[in-house]
Amino acid sequence: MTGVAIYMEGGGKGAGRAALRRGMDRFLKPAKDRAQQKSWHWKIVCCGSRDETWKMFRDAVGRDGGGKTILLVDSEGPVNVTGIGDDAVHLMVQSMEAWIVADGRALAEYYGQKFQPSALPKTANLESVSPKNILSALKRATRNTKKGEYHKIRHASELLARLDPQQVKKRCPSCRRLFEALES
Repeated sequence: MTGVAIYMEGGGKGAGRAALRRGMDRFLKPAKDRAQQKSWHWKIVCCGSRDETWKMFRDAVGRDGGGKTILLVDSEGPVNVTGIGDDAVHLMVQSMEAWIVADGRALAEYYGQKFQPSALPKTANLESVSPKNILSALKRATRNTKKGEYHKIRHASELLARLDPQQVKKRCPSCRRLFEALES
């Protein structure tokens, strides 16, 4: 059977993984729909830590039925993955929050009143902004809202589900590359 298997960093332990998987599945819906049109199997596995994600991905390479097996992690800096093709390793910029910040409309709708879009980076290429600055800006923009300051475990999965992939691809070339790999 041909398919796509994405081994993704994040979700912590327990219910957080299921929530993150649902959010990412919704965000990647255009690629998932294309895979399903080809009758390809589709799965996203949220693995928790970066090390656990790498181990699960490495064990799955070659075992997932002749399709695409993809590693999706925050880069957090330079990455050297030996023995794996470039098409299989995808980095969420330096942190997933860059993807979240890329769609200000989704953030404004999610956080509602007192959300401060002016606190977010205006940079066209969010991959040029450090993860520390992205997270700081996101927290400033959300701190006075009813939902409270951005929190990765409580908010990221719901935000991913709301993001417009087109907006994210415009500001995050690594995201555009991921979609291209998934849809090819």
